[in-house]
Amino acid sequence: MITKTRNPISSLLLFVGVIVALSVVCITTPELSPNDTTGQLLWLGRGCIVFGVCGVLSAIVRTPSNESNFAGIVSWVLICLGSVQAVWGLCQLYGLTYSNHSLFALTGSFFNPGPYSGYLAMVLPICLHQWLLLRSKEQRTLFEQIGYYLAFVSMILILCVLPAGMSRSAWLAALVSCGMVYAIHYSLIDFIKKQWRTHRKRMIGCFAAAILLAILSTVWVFYIKKDSANGRLFMWKITATAIFEKPFGYGTNSFAAVYGATQEVYFAKGNYSEQEEHVAGSPEYAFNEYLQVALEQGIPVLVVLLLLIGYCLFVSLKNKRVGVAAAVVSLLVFAFSSYPFQLPVFVCTFVFLLAACVLGRSNYWLGLFSLCMAITGFVIEQNNTYEEHCKWRSSRMLYQTGAYDSAIKAYSELYPVLKTHPAFLFEYGHAYHKAGQYAQSTKIMKEAVQYSCDPMILNIIGKNYQELAQYHEAEQWLLRAVNRLPGRIYPYYLLAKLYAEPEFHQPKKLEEMVQLVLTKEPKVQSTAVRQMREEVRKLASKGKEQNKY
Repeated sequence: MITKTRNPISSLLLFVGVIVALSVVCITTPELSPNDTTGQLLWLGRGCIVFGVCGVLSAIVRTPSNESNFAGIVSWVLICLGSVQAVWGLCQLYGLTYSNHSLFALTGSFFNPGPYSGYLAMVLPICLHQWLLLRSKEQRTLFEQIGYYLAFVSMILILCVLPAGMSRSAWLAALVSCGMVYAIHYSLIDFIKKQWRTHRKRMIGCFAAAILLAILSTVWVFYIKKDSANGRLFMWKITATAIFEKPFGYGTNSFAAVYGATQEVYFAKGNYSEQEEHVAGSPEYAFNEYLQVALEQGIPVLVVLLLLIGYCLFVSLKNKRVGVAAAVVSLLVFAFSSYPFQLPVFVCTFVFLLAACVLGRSNYWLGLFSLCMAITGFVIEQNNTYEEHCKWRSSRMLYQTGAYDSAIKAYSELYPVLKTHPAFLFEYGHAYHKAGQYAQSTKIMKEAVQYSCDPMILNIIGKNYQELAQYHEAEQWLLRAVNRLPGRIYPYYLLAKLYAEPEFHQPKKLEEMVQLVLTKEPKVQSTAVRQMREEVRKLASKGKEQNKY
């Protein structure tokens, strides 16, 4: 019988490769916009190449008698990175370092608390598993003793920060995944079966109390951010409608455009509630990764992906890799009501977790996975647009200061690379609008419609047509903006100005729009709303004077 041993060189190479790749979570790029992940993608590409080289070398130096512990290495790397993120969050809460979002004190290295909390919720069950595993050992080596305290401290740090993130999705993910770890570690299912045979009445009472507690907790969590919860339910409704219309998918990166068009059709029918009008928005993501995959890639692709993930979890639990399996479950729960896989950090971590679920002692499979990651990293690095995004950030200063001609010149140089980026297209098209080049502005804005569901794009197109005296076209696009988000006052205001045009004067429609601007309740009262209302009052008075003559 061959005794399995650890090869320290192989393990060290693997540890270095994993930590370089997964440390993308700590990368911040102040030279870019706060929510721009291009810098992280650049690091990820290079990190995957480093991992690929280290993984292949690790597989080469490892002999059949050496034991691989890829799942353990991934687990401990994530515990270390989770600790860093938790300390980072605590420093932000106490004002020792800055947040990445002006509206939130707690973001870690992320742009807002949602993904940050999801990351901590993913690491938490790994900490719990490793701590319980080491706690059960009567005699621990020095390294195991260090690991025992590291897992415990990391778990406490995460539990201190996680509630402050106010992410219900992350709370649920942490609860489910940690419950899974606890249930497996203490054989909870066997215990319940045993108690059911001997104390059936008591167990029925416990089940009833648990169900009642779950219902009350759900209601409480729902009402913490009621509008946010209703908004997500409405998003899922619109997304599901689009999926049923085309179940085989619309294509990669098509969500925003498809969602905007579907929501526009829904509101145009008029059969909607005031609450739906109030919570509707123009989201970039579905806030449900399963629905987003089904919409973009089709239901069959979603089913295949879920089967693949299910297989990885089965293999992981079969081989008692409970920590990484629980982390995968945490991410899957979090993905039900958030957008983790739209961020490179979570995509990379999820791939490594799935690999940790299934990779055994085979040098061949470790080498093959490493080679695939190296190729992926090379492709990411070659197609990265980090430099163009840095130039865009610099050019944006021209746009924001009103130097539109200079901004147009700078944007035109970046256009071939950034022509699928909706925010870039909006700024480029808006700069043309401000410079009085309405036809060119419309051309760029119509391209932006293919990548965004923002009704402001439709408003700008409508204004362009109005400036070109193409009033019927202007009306069509402004009505589309109204139908896309009927709760916004601005498109009604623009329609009122359109109907007040001498060449397109329509008194009845003008009066209707004026009333809507004056009576519709905005989400947030602002100076802009007051100015629009004051202006439409003047338009109404002017229209009445014209009607007298």
